[in-house]
Amino acid sequence: MIISRTPFRMSFFGGGTDYPTWFEENRGAVLATSINKYCYISCRYLPPFFEHKSRIIYSKMEHVHTIDEIDHPAVREVLRYVGIEKGVEIHHDGDLPARTGLGSSSSFTVGLLNSLYALLGRMSSKSQLAREAIHVEQNMCKENVGCQDQALAAYGGLNFVEFGGAEHLQVNRVTLPPERIRRFQDHLMLYFTGFSRTASKIAEHQIKNIPKKKPELSRMHEMATQGLELLKADELIKFGKLLDEGWRIKRELSDKITTPFIDEIYTTAMASGAVGGKLLGAGGGGFVLLLVPPEKQPAVREALKKLLMIPFKFESLGSQIIVYQPNGETVNA
Repeated sequence: MIISRTPFRMSFFGGGTDYPTWFEENRGAVLATSINKYCYISCRYLPPFFEHKSRIIYSKMEHVHTIDEIDHPAVREVLRYVGIEKGVEIHHDGDLPARTGLGSSSSFTVGLLNSLYALLGRMSSKSQLAREAIHVEQNMCKENVGCQDQALAAYGGLNFVEFGGAEHLQVNRVTLPPERIRRFQDHLMLYFTGFSRTASKIAEHQIKNIPKKKPELSRMHEMATQGLELLKADELIKFGKLLDEGWRIKRELSDKITTPFIDEIYTTAMASGAVGGKLLGAGGGGFVLLLVPPEKQPAVREALKKLLMIPFKFESLGSQIIVYQPNGETVNA
């Protein structure tokens, strides 16, 4: 049995500049972090006692004889890419619901690659996991996804990630004193809006709009660098105001990004003491991130008491193999 644990991510600035349509002609960058909410993938070779060859368990259960029969796109294409020929059992569990703006589908792909390579007895580097997950999702599954989610899931940590040019996909760890990280975390609040959506469909509309939105995307690229400098200077209120500017720009990228309900949540939070915030992910639903000074948080909690608030912390390890028992023999991972 092999079990991988892969974090979800939270993006602050630069989302939208990580699509190839943008960074192949322009530079892209994101400021983002992984958090201590995870995707768990367990896998093993399935003993040949069943009518089916492989079993895949996620929100549904699939019993299949061939890879081509698998409905789940990432499972099908990762198995094909890695070259698994024996029958396998794959099981997925997640700390948070899928399709909610935290990069869960890329965490799944990264974690599955990590697990299956371990099953084959191979070590995987962070860079390999990120780049291969991007290839599987963009080129094999034909998903409308960028490149930040896979990098954050693989590497983990608070990072400034650069896209495009000769130095494409450079993951630069943001190093801050522990007390500065704690202070930053203490200013953040995460709320679930209660809606899920298919990010790829919203992203498709956003990608089509890229040629018309160059000024907005150029500004979003600048904001990633600006946000990094504000973090280094411990200017959290200015960081929050920049989040607010970024959210207002993001809303202009596509008419599918926000909804009246999300706008009401954001307006209520701002009126109650939030300095800024954003909807995480491609849009349409999922999680709202807010930057709120600690002394103002009770008022925001009261104003948003009908929503589910999610406690979280930053994490720094990325995708890991946490159980490695090839052939049923325990080996320390």
